[in-house]
Amino acid sequence: MNEIKIIADLKEREQSRVALLEDGKLAEIFVEFNFEVSRTQGDIFKARVETIVPAINAAFVSISAKKQNKNEPHNAFLYLNENERTAQLKSGNELIVQIIKNARKNKAPRVTAKISIPGRWLVLMPDSDEIGVSRRISDPDERKRLKKFAEELSKELNGFGIIIRTAAEGISEEFLRSDFDSMLNLWHDIEDKAKKNSAPCLLYRDTGTLGRVLRDEVSGKIDEIIIDDAEEFETAKNFVERFFPEKPDIKLYTEITPIFEYFGIESEIQKALEKKVWLRSGAYLVFDQTEALTVIDVNTGKFTSAPDMRHTVLATNLEAAEEIARQLRLRSIGGIIIVDFVDMDFREDKAELLKSFEKFLSRDRLKAKVFSITQLGLVELTRKRERPDLKSILTRNCPICEDNGFVEREENIAMNIKRFIRKITGANNSEAFLIQTGTHMASYINEKFIDEWQKEFNRKIFIEGVAGFSWNKYRLEYQGSLEKLELRS
Repeated sequence: MNEIKIIADLKEREQSRVALLEDGKLAEIFVEFNFEVSRTQGDIFKARVETIVPAINAAFVSISAKKQNKNEPHNAFLYLNENERTAQLKSGNELIVQIIKNARKNKAPRVTAKISIPGRWLVLMPDSDEIGVSRRISDPDERKRLKKFAEELSKELNGFGIIIRTAAEGISEEFLRSDFDSMLNLWHDIEDKAKKNSAPCLLYRDTGTLGRVLRDEVSGKIDEIIIDDAEEFETAKNFVERFFPEKPDIKLYTEITPIFEYFGIESEIQKALEKKVWLRSGAYLVFDQTEALTVIDVNTGKFTSAPDMRHTVLATNLEAAEEIARQLRLRSIGGIIIVDFVDMDFREDKAELLKSFEKFLSRDRLKAKVFSITQLGLVELTRKRERPDLKSILTRNCPICEDNGFVEREENIAMNIKRFIRKITGANNSEAFLIQTGTHMASYINEKFIDEWQKEFNRKIFIEGVAGFSWNKYRLEYQGSLEKLELRS
């Protein structure tokens, strides 16, 4: 059994980051920018049908009155063949919808009229009669117990569908009933809000980043949770007390060094944005992400320790397969994936590789399907895409070379600079600080953040642009009295 640890970086109100560690290694990272009121998977809206597109049997629906920022989707995409009600929709009709697929690049988010309310142990589905138990629960007696309980709950409500989640295995009916009651009360609140408000409007925003990770991403035992924000720490304690029969150790992190820096996660995130991934043997992987698919190339590199070429190739491919499975989770890569393993001549070696690859991928909560090796020696697989990939969250097209390269997003660099400022202000009592960075980043921070940062830290903070600085470079140029700093300018 892996040791599961969750590290939550929640101190900066502009950004939330949660890291999931397995046996001390970063397995998954969840990042959200809180200053963007984004439309995310799970959010529920009262929408208005704007346009019917008969050619694809779909509609565009309005989910918000106006964009809050340039990246904020105003419309969403809805298929009309979900049920009789959606099939009869016309322009101007109003209905309750839920985002099931986040906006991606230039694509609008996809919504559904089949609402689902997720809890820790079950999912409540109004207007449905579906009863199901997670396939990951394999014990026949446990499946029978849980299905019987779900059927009894559904009968009480005359038609609500219920899905039992993997985390419900071994959980008492008392806990399951409590979770069910919470979801039912939430649905009634959503219905009441829909009656009182006209479309388009937000009816329900899913829980915060840490709450979703605790609820959705870990079905088994969590050994430790470390949080750097006191308010979120108390919220997590209450959630764990209510929903975790096996209580993890929860700690409040209070050191000056930023929590991700302290645990070595910051450097791992930067590595996850790089194209090349080195393996322990000296072999390496190259990741190429496009809008249509992701291609991964496996190279033997410096690996020469096996007794012959056949064993060198097999050992390289097996090591690569394990790391690829880890990187797909870490980078949140979904959709179509093509892996160009090192060519193998023996059928039994190919069979061993595919079997091992499927085993490594089975550790992933999201479903991945591996297809056979093609005549060109490529392995094709698909992985469910549940959230934006890490690269699209933290980087953007380079403003200089445009589509030919990527740079870190301005908002993420700004958060790195803010964490740096928090670190140095916590270490000394200087009245004023001068941070130098590139001219573009200086203008960006001075326009969007600097006033709030000065209030938050109660110090005079100056961001100065320096021509010639690389895109994400920054440094502390001065700390001391405000009077001396003003004399420098």
